[in-house]
Amino acid sequence: MYVHVHHVPVPPKPPKLPNNWPFQLRKEGGANRKLESVKGASLPGFDERWHLFSVEDISGAGGGMSLDTPFGRGGLVQAGSYIFRPYRRGGLMARFNSGTYSSPLRFEFEFIVHEALWNAGFPTVEPIGYAYRRHYLGYKGVFITRAADAHPWPLHWGRSGSSGHIAQVAALIRALASWGLWAPDLNAGNFIVGANGQVLALDWDKAMWTIKWGLRKRYWARLRRSLVKLDAPQPMIEEMRHELMDDKL
Repeated sequence: MYVHVHHVPVPPKPPKLPNNWPFQLRKEGGANRKLESVKGASLPGFDERWHLFSVEDISGAGGGMSLDTPFGRGGLVQAGSYIFRPYRRGGLMARFNSGTYSSPLRFEFEFIVHEALWNAGFPTVEPIGYAYRRHYLGYKGVFITRAADAHPWPLHWGRSGSSGHIAQVAALIRALASWGLWAPDLNAGNFIVGANGQVLALDWDKAMWTIKWGLRKRYWARLRRSLVKLDAPQPMIEEMRHELMDDKL
């Protein structure tokens, strides 16, 4: 007899931090903040009727302003101190389905990963929440973060201090690999540099904890492709490779 078994995705569960974790925890114990749920919410720069999950009240954010993002996903909106990022597919798939997903779990799972990184003190923007609504047979989603006074890393290439940024990017990737977190979309455009020179990493869509073996090589392969695509100087690419791959894995 054939029995059909429905596969229910399991929410990502952060493993224990490695002993050599280089960042100061923002929240002892790693307990997630409480997400409040609001149905029928309006999002600045988007339409209405969203099911919103957020750690704070964003109703006073004000009107939204579209952001020019030459190195990342399009459609970003800033309202007050918040950034709203719509989920959009890339590559060939975008021609057939630009932003509809079969389940809202994808949006929830990204928040779980991002919140874990934030609690662990990892240099990233603060996650605020996510929202979704039905769209035909699927769902559209929006991810919400705190705005940061920072600019895309590629705009800093060749400037004074750029070697320090390379070292920071390498250190962030080494930390992710040591925790066993694989973020397949982490490319050169997902790093931003703050006014104080600190590098932050963005975008944890599809990120998951997995086996640690070979993660740094996988990160380097993904990063190198984006560096070449964005015409990074060859000496910089070599410096990045040396910083990231200079010791045994």
